[in-house]
Amino acid sequence: VQRDRNARGIWLMVAAMACFITNDAIIKQVSETLPAAQLIFIRGVMASVLVLAVARATSVPIRPRELRHPWVAGRACVDALATFGYLISLFHLPIANATAINMAAPLFIAALAVPMLGERVDARRWMAIGVGFAGVLLIVQPRAEGFNVYALLCLGATFMHALRDLATRRIPRTTPSLAITFATSITVTVIAGVVTLLQGWVDPPPASLAWLALTSVFLASAYHLIVASTRSGDLSAIAPFRYSGLLFALVLGWAIWGDVPDFMAWCGIALLLGAGLDLLARERARRA
Repeated sequence: VQRDRNARGIWLMVAAMACFITNDAIIKQVSETLPAAQLIFIRGVMASVLVLAVARATSVPIRPRELRHPWVAGRACVDALATFGYLISLFHLPIANATAINMAAPLFIAALAVPMLGERVDARRWMAIGVGFAGVLLIVQPRAEGFNVYALLCLGATFMHALRDLATRRIPRTTPSLAITFATSITVTVIAGVVTLLQGWVDPPPASLAWLALTSVFLASAYHLIVASTRSGDLSAIAPFRYSGLLFALVLGWAIWGDVPDFMAWCGIALLLGAGLDLLARERARRA
């Protein structure tokens, strides 16, 4: 049963990454017309309303006492801080450096899952995670001069992302995933709203609002999928499939902006795919 849950968690993680990257691609286009905090706020309002609508349509209750649960509220706050920490660091770092640091989350998760969840991480799984991370570095090719105080902030945000996923496993299984999704969405929205008030409001063009409405669908879906994924199986098995987000980013980068990876990046892709396929094949073998 646990092996089936691991396989399900892996596919949910891949779907979550596809939604996150699609959302990011749209936001990148809209960011030319609106400040970042206001983008996050408007998108968050739309995503929160969408989650509530889905909850009502599917008769899934979102009760205030569930939102106030220490692990639910704590997870939402950690996720909100991680989101803004990553964005602040991204504003001051080359995107390759920030992406490489953020992709270290599975390493944090695999290491923390041992003392916090009592999971076993064998040598082969550690090796696959390490090879996958080496592939990430080859793809993004970070430059040494980019690592500064903001790199430490980005590393802290990545660590908080790992804590967020571990906190998800502490939430009672009777708590609906939609409730956890809504708690995260509304917390990020409130913080973005406060920052927007301090920065000042910019009237958004109608086209931007339409695009943001679309991103809210992808964002709400990604939130829900990643919650469902991290509640499905062993985090140390599921977490490496966050790397699939880079593959989606490569495809969208080529299709929209004409970006083509160089030789080292293709080598990184090969390592990344090899590590991911090895983990997936191992899970299938265990199921068999």
